[in-house]
Amino acid sequence: MPRYRTLDADKIIETVETLRLRIEDRFPESGLAGVCRALFDTAQAGKVRSKALAAPHIALRVLITAIILLGVFVFVYIGTFVNFSKITTEAFGLVQGLEAALNSTILAVLGVLFLVKLEERLKRRRALHDLHELRSIVHVIDMHQLTKDPSVTLAGAAPTAHSPVRTMTDHELTRYLDYCTEMLSLTGKVAALYAQHFRDPVVVTAVNDIEDLSTHLARKIWQKIMILHRMTEDDDGGATHRRAGARADADPLPERHP
Repeated sequence: MPRYRTLDADKIIETVETLRLRIEDRFPESGLAGVCRALFDTAQAGKVRSKALAAPHIALRVLITAIILLGVFVFVYIGTFVNFSKITTEAFGLVQGLEAALNSTILAVLGVLFLVKLEERLKRRRALHDLHELRSIVHVIDMHQLTKDPSVTLAGAAPTAHSPVRTMTDHELTRYLDYCTEMLSLTGKVAALYAQHFRDPVVVTAVNDIEDLSTHLARKIWQKIMILHRMTEDDDGGATHRRAGARADADPLPERHP
């Protein structure tokens, strides 16, 4: 496929690894770094698994073809023992014969369709299993940012005995939340690899659900980041105002006399 029109699994893995290093540099012992390491391992496995979904299962196809040919041979072989000249032409017997032939044909067609779709169903089950793992990572990321709520500081509420310990500065909290949004986005990109290589409608729907979930949670996190930015701007504005006031008191302008 043309370049810049498909996702590059190697670039995604490289981006996840860079994000992991950034998180470990700033929060070396945090659980978020562990989640990013798990995402890195999942991305590496997803690269191999998603490509495997696009490749044909040669052994399974050979087995299915052999079973279908064997079934056709059995039908033809049994047909050689049927004496068509002795088939009754009475209405009741003719209807029974046609019904039996029709039922056998329907069962044979259903059996062939089952075998033909078997490879697709197996690949779909494998893809949905991997996508469920990515969906779980999305929820784990959300759990890590859940208690990182800047509105508590904004409201000026006193902590209770069971309030989470808050030791991050505003800048550290902003970076932490920003890392969460990046991880959510990258998780959606890893999921998109499966839809890129295996365009099954069920798999595509599952991938879209993960991307929608990641986007929704990232939007909630960005609301927290915007609150932090607003708090920082208010603090900077108040400090500037205080500095300006202090300078006016310390160095008043000389009075002008007409």
